[in-house]
Amino acid sequence: MNWKNTVTIISGASSGIGKATRQLLQSEGSIVYNLDCTRPQEEDLHFICCDISNRMEVSSAIQKIFLKENRIDFLFANAGVHLFATLEETSYEQLESIVSINILGTFYLLKEIIPKMKLQNKGSIVLMGSDQSFVGKGSSAVYGMTKGAIGQLTKSTAIDYAPFNIRVNCICPGTIQTPLLDKAVEQFVKKTSQNKEEVYASLNTIQPIGRVGKPEEIAKTVKFLLSDDSSFTTGSLFAVDGGYTCQ
Repeated sequence: MNWKNTVTIISGASSGIGKATRQLLQSEGSIVYNLDCTRPQEEDLHFICCDISNRMEVSSAIQKIFLKENRIDFLFANAGVHLFATLEETSYEQLESIVSINILGTFYLLKEIIPKMKLQNKGSIVLMGSDQSFVGKGSSAVYGMTKGAIGQLTKSTAIDYAPFNIRVNCICPGTIQTPLLDKAVEQFVKKTSQNKEEVYASLNTIQPIGRVGKPEEIAKTVKFLLSDDSSFTTGSLFAVDGGYTCQ
């Protein structure tokens, strides 16, 4: 597939999986807009400071991009946050924050971008799910809830917009070496007083493949799902988790 001069929007592309995907698609020639609250460390000519939990900021950013490019070919709704806590340990403020970013932020992006794709009668979208779109984990009530919701949002949106040649899929990573993982480990260590090095070592052993994943590995799958190479694929949840959820 020829990516040159295509227009891609990625939320949360300043670090982790979003950054790896941005760099991969940029290397292929796509114009990649990064919607993030944090400016990336390296130069990024298409960075737009945007809090995706704020629908007005999302609307403004998408309108700005569309006015400049007159098209939006791809969306990777990647931005999200994690919380290691049971239901009782989760405050109402934490609940509202995670739902606002993980669910509402994704919804706002779709709400603004899909009408633009309908005008083109073509588009490809990947939403950020999780291994918790398939299975439950302890002390992950709210985070798991949001990722289950993203899985269902993927399926319904894929059905609704298939007549407009818009495909919607969901990437479901397992344990990936990202800043999000580091924060989750910090929360776990603080809660359990376990040794941090031992926690990281144990993360390798619970994957059948024997290690945690790399952001670049997820990025390559996102690229495939966005591209015409997956032209007959929509409404699917793709596990990229080293075999974790097949156990």
